[in-house]
Amino acid sequence: MTRTGTPLTASGLTASEAPGLVASGSDTGGRVVALDALRGIAVAGIALMNVYIYALPPAAYFNPVAAGNESVPDWLVWGLSFVLVEDKFRSLFAMLFGAGVAILIERAQGAGEGHPVRDHIARMLVLFAIGAAHAILLANNDVLRLYAMAGLFLPLFLWLSARDLLLAGAVLMVLHVLGGTLMAFLWLTADPGTPSAVLPAQAFGSDPVALDYAQVMGTEDFGERMARRLSGFFAALGTQVPGIPSTLGTMLIGAGLWRNGLLQGRWDRGRSFALAARLASIALPVLCMLMMLDAWADFAGAMVGPVSLFWSLPFDLMLAVAYAATVIAVFSGRESALRTRLAAAGRLSLTNYLLTSLVFALIFYSWGIGLYGSLSRSAAFALAFVPIALMMLWSPLWLARFRQGPFEWLWRGIARGRFGPILR
Repeated sequence: MTRTGTPLTASGLTASEAPGLVASGSDTGGRVVALDALRGIAVAGIALMNVYIYALPPAAYFNPVAAGNESVPDWLVWGLSFVLVEDKFRSLFAMLFGAGVAILIERAQGAGEGHPVRDHIARMLVLFAIGAAHAILLANNDVLRLYAMAGLFLPLFLWLSARDLLLAGAVLMVLHVLGGTLMAFLWLTADPGTPSAVLPAQAFGSDPVALDYAQVMGTEDFGERMARRLSGFFAALGTQVPGIPSTLGTMLIGAGLWRNGLLQGRWDRGRSFALAARLASIALPVLCMLMMLDAWADFAGAMVGPVSLFWSLPFDLMLAVAYAATVIAVFSGRESALRTRLAAAGRLSLTNYLLTSLVFALIFYSWGIGLYGSLSRSAAFALAFVPIALMMLWSPLWLARFRQGPFEWLWRGIARGRFGPILR
């Protein structure tokens, strides 16, 4: 609670102040601390895959033979990452984004405060600008722009019930898979040398020309990177547009899970664990089969791309929901030092997401230590724990003095046209 008795959201802000990545509830002091902890796990888990964007050629994010796999530990890291990590934590982050937007709009409407939809649009526009700067300066795979674009459509669905939100999210995911399957058919049946054959080979395969170009990009200096990313900004943005339906669907799943009480910690533990077990029992075998499908196709880009971008996505989402149900069940109503530290990292999720990129840039880019292209997959994976450790250390220290993270404060202030106090 604040000094005036106003309920706080899970970010530590009043409901009218909180930006779109936050959620609220009634676990402790008006906050669902377990949900904060879940967000902390999500932002940490994203780092486990994002490290490859900085350390290895882009195709190696999806394809183990593109670069970085030279030993048994490398193959083990790739296999476990594909099944347990890749797109699971990004899906979890998008779910929590959708839940946070639903809470903000519903509370503002219930309190008769401001113009909820107009304010939401302003938040999405500012988030897009932050994501654009992030993409140009640091991260080729920035998701904030995609979240902002998909998030613009969220208010159109929030009149639905919890059940219908879940159904709408599932329908959008199915449409994404069907569209992706059509694209996969074109890629897999394309004649050699045609654009439909060359594109997946370069983006997801081990094409030597593409890998050589990736090495050049990975070792460019800061000025060269800025010029390239500025000139190619809209082309890169265009590659994100096809991901809007699946991202929006994942956000709707998050909003539905908030509405039905799972993310609020209102389910009993047995029910939450049962859901997690049921979803994992479906997702894990399919993900293992998709991994073997990649291997059966000798990791051809025309197969690796559809597997990672389309066919695995519904099962990634299932596993993300299973993770969410498990974490909420474990941490709800149970104080611990681990929960406190994870919750602090989650309350600064936007700042921690951006600072993770800065840490990786300092480790791998030429204007930092310059380790790009010099490490194996397993060594790069180990370095992902550097920003994770830092966010767990600094987040509680920051929140002991400040009300919110610096980028959370900046986002809210620009969107509202005024800046509130950041000191406690």
